[in-house]
Amino acid sequence: MRIAYLSTFYPLRGGIAQFNASLYRALEKMHEVHAFTFTRQYPGLLFPGTTQYVTAEDQVDPVPAQAVLDSINPLSYFKTAAIIRACRPDLLLTKFWMPFFAPSLGSVAQRVRRQGTQAIAILDNLIPHERRPGDMQLIRYFLNRFDGFAVMSKVVEQDLLRLQPGARYFLKAHPIYDHFGPPIAAEQARAQLGLPPTQRLILFFGFIRDYKGLDHLIRATAFLPDDYGVVIAGEMYGDFSRYQRLIDESGAAGKIRLFVRYLADAEVPLFFSAANVCVLPYKSATQSGIVQIAFHFNLPVIVTDVGGLAEMVQDNETGLILHTHDPQALAERIRAYFEENMQPRMARAIAQRRQQNSWEGFADALVGFYEKLAGGAS
Repeated sequence: MRIAYLSTFYPLRGGIAQFNASLYRALEKMHEVHAFTFTRQYPGLLFPGTTQYVTAEDQVDPVPAQAVLDSINPLSYFKTAAIIRACRPDLLLTKFWMPFFAPSLGSVAQRVRRQGTQAIAILDNLIPHERRPGDMQLIRYFLNRFDGFAVMSKVVEQDLLRLQPGARYFLKAHPIYDHFGPPIAAEQARAQLGLPPTQRLILFFGFIRDYKGLDHLIRATAFLPDDYGVVIAGEMYGDFSRYQRLIDESGAAGKIRLFVRYLADAEVPLFFSAANVCVLPYKSATQSGIVQIAFHFNLPVIVTDVGGLAEMVQDNETGLILHTHDPQALAERIRAYFEENMQPRMARAIAQRRQQNSWEGFADALVGFYEKLAGGAS
């Protein structure tokens, strides 16, 4: 089968690019895959981070992608569609994670489908965490230009069926990110990061945005004993000053270590190997790549029961699920995790489930779904 994969690829960085690279490599083992990416992904005004591109410190997979699509230049939509059509793909594959990309990706899909190509979109977030005027119109525009969809959580499945009741789709959990290399000794990781060797360490990792609930974790830290520590590691989308004020006012500043900056891929094993648990106190979610990074390092997680986040965790087996946003309740759950020594048995359970969420398994499910679409099966 010939596949055209249009999305974010090297030299662009981030979780979407990592997902695409891993799935590309799984697909190319059995199929002819052509990767296409953006000449411009986000205009500068819409990107709050440091850079959209990989740095010299990143350990990324340089997927050979052709840069063709400018997200805000409609003329490039026609050019991109023409280039992809020239490959005569059986399948056009893309990702959807925010309504901003609906015009560019949807327009290309509409034109490529005219030659009989099936178009499938992998839906990360269908309804955005932070809604803006016009979002729903853009989402409907996008959905109407695809033949089928892949969803990775039940909440996205529900959103899809609410907007397009007759949608054809398959549900498959987000694969485990396995490109960061093996874990390293906790003592070595802590030494390199300058962290206490014996402290009970809690990790908050990833881009810092309001919906991820960092404020709840900061408040919870005030209820934890002095031998507990919280590591906040990730780039801030916006201004960190309000979190800094909260830290200063909480009385827990001595327990919190900040690594608020862009983190190269080479640093990821340090943080997940140094930690005893990863906490995701999200206020809303569909699914999270952070959970799958943690599971790659056999690190248990504590998550709030929002969206599809809890679907990724077997409560009291691979992590703990919290059914409230109350900071004191979060602190109590964290203490129970440590005082009952849950980490060893949960790490074993995570390791035993690793094969269930492989990239090869996701690729096989995608190809099987395409075959049903192409064959007209229901």
